[in-house]
Amino acid sequence: MRLLTVLLVILLALLQYRLWFGQHSIADYFRQQEELRTQQASNQELEKRNRLLRADVKDLQQGLEAIEERARNELGLIREDEVFFRLFSQSAASGGQ
Repeated sequence: MRLLTVLLVILLALLQYRLWFGQHSIADYFRQQEELRTQQASNQELEKRNRLLRADVKDLQQGLEAIEERARNELGLIREDEVFFRLFSQSAASGGQ
C-alpha cells in the first residue's frame, strides 16, 4: 500500500510538472492567448484599412468625380476653362524676414 501511495505521488508530481512547466503548459496557454489578442487587434486594423480601400476602389470604378478629385488634389490638374490662382502670404513672399 505504501509503495502504491509513493508511486501515485510521483505520478502526480510528474503530471503537475508537465502542467506548469512542460510542453503545452499553462504558461504556453497564456502566452498564446496574448499572441491571439495581438493578432486579432492587428486583423481589425487591417480589416478597417481594407474597407477604406474597397470604398476607394468602388468610387473610382463608378464615377468620374472621384478620379477628377484625385487628379486635382494629387496631380494639381485643372480643366481647360479654369483659371488657377496661387496666393502667397506676405511673410512667405519676403523670404521670412
